[in-house]
This record gives sequence, C-alpha cells and structure tokens, in this order.
Amino acid sequence: MAEKSKKDKARAKQTAPQTPEEHYIDESLKEQKPVKKKSEQPKDDVGTRKGCRRYRWELKDSNKEFWVMGHAEVKILSLGCLTAAMVMFTGTAVHPILTLIITMEISIFSFFFFVHTFAVQRYMPFILWPISELLNDLFSTIFLAGAVFFAVKSRKTMPMNYFIAVILISLAGFFALIDICLQRNHFRGKRIKKNVLVPPEKQQPAKDAEAAKPKEKPTTHPEL
Repeated sequence: MAEKSKKDKARAKQTAPQTPEEHYIDESLKEQKPVKKKSEQPKDDVGTRKGCRRYRWELKDSNKEFWVMGHAEVKILSLGCLTAAMVMFTGTAVHPILTLIITMEISIFSFFFFVHTFAVQRYMPFILWPISELLNDLFSTIFLAGAVFFAVKSRKTMPMNYFIAVILISLAGFFALIDICLQRNHFRGKRIKKNVLVPPEKQQPAKDAEAAKPKEKPTTHPEL
C-alpha cells in the first residue's frame, strides 16, 4: 500500500500544472546554449588564431623580437643622433645635400620602426623583410659615411656645433653598421634550396606516353 501511495504521488506531480516560475525556469534552461571553450593555442606559434586574437599575438611577438634582438635600441640611437645633428646644423650654413641625406635616413629609420612596432611585416610575407633591412642598413652606412666625408671636405673651418653634428652623423652610421651585424642572426641555420630557380619539367603529352607502352601482340586462334 505504501508503494502504491508513493507511485500515485509521483504521477500527481508529473501531471500537476506547472507554476509560472517553474515554467520560466524550464524555458530559460532550454534556451541556454552550451558555451564553446576556446581552443588551446601554442605560445610560440600563431596556431589557428584569427582576427583580433591573431593581431594581438603578432603585435606582442613582433615587439618582443624587435626589442630582444637589439634592432629597436640601435634604430632609436640612430634616430637620436640624426635628429641632434639636424638641430646642430640649424645655426650654421650647411650644404643642402647634408640636410637631404639626414632627413632621408630619419624617414627610413622611422618607417622600419613603425613597421615592427605595429607588426605590419607579419601581414606582408611577400616582402623579404630581413634582406630589405640588411640592404637599408648597408646603404645607410654608405650614405652617412659619404655625408661625413662631404661635410669635412666642404668646409675649411668647422664651428663647434658643426663639428658635433659631424660626429653625430658618424655615430648614426656606426649604429647602422651594428644593425647589419644583428641582421645576420636571421640568416643563421638557413640553407639555400638547390634548383629553386630551375623551372619544373614539362609533362609529356599523352601520345608520347602511349607510344612508350609496349604494343600488345595480336592473339591468334588455332586452326580447327
């Protein structure tokens, strides 16, 4: 009898009409969707990151590489020396070639600093950035050395501020030379692939393939 009474109570609970609060709770539980967990991504690689997550990772990794390897410090020192040289040249008569070279190098160093700070190079892989920076540093060293030579040869007497500006230009060229040595770290452990510039062999047409196949002998039926 006790078991029957328990069963009757359970059936009565199932058939009893739900209160508005219980009905609202049931509907809210049904509407809740399972929360998708973020897939674990490797720390040393982009992985499958997309959108803002990828840009945040690229920004951190680009700045980490740029500062740890010493490129940022060298470029900041070069920019500081060139800017100070321009300030020193303001009070004296200077040949326009010197100001042109200094402003050109300041703009180029600023461009590469902007590119690495905002991880622009990570979204343009078709440009060989280490080689382009290596060539830029090489030409910067040559141009700044030429500017120092021209500045010394064009004046017989050098005022103090002019002399300090020439020393600052030579220091900027020296820092660019240091950056060339730092750029070599990007090429260590990498080998040039052989036959990269050799075009692939053309596929032979189907006729040549059929001609190469051995011809089947005709089957002869025995005479009856």
